[in-house]
Amino acid sequence: MALELPENVVVSKLDSLANWCRKNSLWPMPFATACCGIELMATGASKHDLARFGAEVFRFSPRQCDLMIVAGRVVMKMLPVLQRIWQQMHEPKWCISMGACASTGGVFDTYSVVQGIDRFIPVDMYIPGCPPRPEQLIQAIIDLQDKIQNEGTITGEEFELKSRQATKRALIELPVIQTPVHLLR
Repeated sequence: MALELPENVVVSKLDSLANWCRKNSLWPMPFATACCGIELMATGASKHDLARFGAEVFRFSPRQCDLMIVAGRVVMKMLPVLQRIWQQMHEPKWCISMGACASTGGVFDTYSVVQGIDRFIPVDMYIPGCPPRPEQLIQAIIDLQDKIQNEGTITGEEFELKSRQATKRALIELPVIQTPVHLLR
């Protein structure tokens, strides 16, 4: 005995609906520190128009964001701020590492520049380049949207495990950087 549905009724999985809503309403939190930040700004401008992809609302409050875009180099003194912002963002949250500096330290192979933010916060997408073009950021957002749409249900033990892993990555002890006394004068 088949059940007939009226014409205006759509049947779907709740997961698919929730993931569709999440992927089409990304609110980016920009953490732009260098030349990659200029390309990030260009992505939101009229020529590239990030609004077409559902990620136009750049917010500067971590409690309103679910996508962190780290664009440019991150120095050790900025790292606690980056981690605090990441911890203040609500789950589910995602991160894009934009450019060579955020992904690997780039040309700045020094003690003060973080050699890849993935050592301190979990990264979902990496964008290569120095600096990467706005088209690359748009493609990374499209790829992230595909990843979000295909995520499964997170319940019970899976959620606790994912939360524990993210917290463990975010709370890595930072190395203590000691400035030589002769440089303080």
